[in-house]
Amino acid sequence: MPTGRADAPRRVLLDCDPGHDDAIAMLLAHGSPAVELVAVTTVAGNQTLEKVTRNALAVAELAGIDVPVAAGCDRPLVRPRIVAPDIHGGSGMDGPVLPAPRRAVDRRHAVDLIVDTVMGAEPGEITLVPTGPLTNVAMAARKEPRIVPRVREVVMMGGGYHVGNRTPVAEFNVLADPEAAHVVLNEPWPVTMVGLDLTHQAVATPDVRERLAALGTAASRFVGELLGFYGATYRSAQGFLYPPVHDPCAVAYVIDPEVLTTRRAPLDVELHGALTTGMTVADLRGDEPDECRTQVAITLDDTRFWDLVLDALRRLDPA
Repeated sequence: MPTGRADAPRRVLLDCDPGHDDAIAMLLAHGSPAVELVAVTTVAGNQTLEKVTRNALAVAELAGIDVPVAAGCDRPLVRPRIVAPDIHGGSGMDGPVLPAPRRAVDRRHAVDLIVDTVMGAEPGEITLVPTGPLTNVAMAARKEPRIVPRVREVVMMGGGYHVGNRTPVAEFNVLADPEAAHVVLNEPWPVTMVGLDLTHQAVATPDVRERLAALGTAASRFVGELLGFYGATYRSAQGFLYPPVHDPCAVAYVIDPEVLTTRRAPLDVELHGALTTGMTVADLRGDEPDECRTQVAITLDDTRFWDLVLDALRRLDPA
């Protein structure tokens, strides 16, 4: 779908709401040589904006991520804010002891940092990877429409074409701000939806945990601590034997598109259904359309995926 130099690292702006799996996505983006993490923006989602921003700064401190970190929207466009303490705890990243951030948050609003980053780069250079509610990205597209044709693509973790988690048909990130999702899905930029149908295949099994422990690095120990808390809450709240790690799947696709299979399909989101608000609707009838700017992730090569994650963590702390 997108164009750009194939030999250069993909330049990524990660818009997130850390969140245990957002933290792993940050580490993967920072540790992989195939991408250049150029900025991190935060949005209220898994917890309040203040908490998720502090978590992002703490992960940046732990991993030596030296890029702008800007706080964004503290509530959805229209609806009341929802958070996910049942999965991520009261801090948004319960479990590990987080370092005290020594750096300050960027003075710009996240929406302005998104606009500045895209407009300051060559067309087709910046990939947006939102792994939380889509409020910041929607606001950026509305504030400065010129970013839309300049963005290489949007690779969003959210939604699902068959399953939900917050409701039977709605995934948390989209349900948190369905109007923002509607904006993002209906702008004329390429969108890949990495939804629950895909991310539920990315589970941290005991074998994965053993491989993490064997690395013996600060980054791998941190991820192990994240998964310890996160795995327990997923078992109690949603009945998963092993926890799925949603957000790194979107980053992994940017690093190596072969890690996922995708299918082109028109996408939209339900805004008004009594039982279906926040449902992402993918039209999977018939053959794939030849001309379609949206696609959904279908299957995961889980071995390839975890190899990417482990390689990135190894590079962060080779000692």
